[in-house]
Amino acid sequence: MIAVIWKKRSFPVYWQFLDKAGSSNISEQIAVIRPVLKLLSRYQVVLIGDREFRRVELAYWLKQKKVFFALRIKQDTYIRKSEGNYQQLSELGLTPGMKLFHSGVNYTKKKGFGRFNLAAYWKRKYRGSCEKHGWFILTNLSSIDEVIQVYQSRRGIESLFKDCKTGGYNLEGTKACIERLNRLVLLIAMAYTIASLKGDKTRCQRQQKYICRLREVARSQRRHSNFWIGLYGLTWTIGWDFCQVTVAKFMRVNRSKIHYFQQGLKAMYLIKNY
Repeated sequence: MIAVIWKKRSFPVYWQFLDKAGSSNISEQIAVIRPVLKLLSRYQVVLIGDREFRRVELAYWLKQKKVFFALRIKQDTYIRKSEGNYQQLSELGLTPGMKLFHSGVNYTKKKGFGRFNLAAYWKRKYRGSCEKHGWFILTNLSSIDEVIQVYQSRRGIESLFKDCKTGGYNLEGTKACIERLNRLVLLIAMAYTIASLKGDKTRCQRQQKYICRLREVARSQRRHSNFWIGLYGLTWTIGWDFCQVTVAKFMRVNRSKIHYFQQGLKAMYLIKNY
């Protein structure tokens, strides 16, 4: 996945709809990126890429275009600092809680691509959990804190990808041609906006507990996004038309639950009508 940050906003520019198995090559990557850079030529752009976009050739091309970038690379990549021999990134001794930044680094043993910067970061262990691996970032940004801030924005972009694919609209499963895909993306953009606004409204009304479990054991973040709440918020109300008579009879039998029953009816009304 690759993404662009401009004017402090971020969005994905690459979706892997290739008619082949495996990763994309440098020509395919440049073909995707070039029109986006042209579209945003008036702005300062920072391009972010995961390990599929680890090639030093891509970094060299972006450097020539005077584009800032942060590309994650694999631990087995060879580097050479300004003085010294080649070594793999895994030999730098990065451990949880550490930050490293090196300027003027040669990447891989290929020649003719010049020098870049290396940022390495491994988030510290928190509440007994720790990420399996740290980040090694090939970049032309000038500080470790700037690189971390930029690259962390990928988390929100990855959530967007999941929402548009397996978590919501199953866009990748359509196998649509380019023309039809463009139309689908436009429709999904509108539907995604509506669902997200609906979910945000539901959350502000504090009614999301009727739609999903808010917390899980050993989970520090919200379980579902505003988009998910907005997209699936009405599904729990569908069965009401079929069982309301039966539920009303139960309420007459068990009056102690009538307060919760009324709260649920109010939540249903708010979610449906606002």
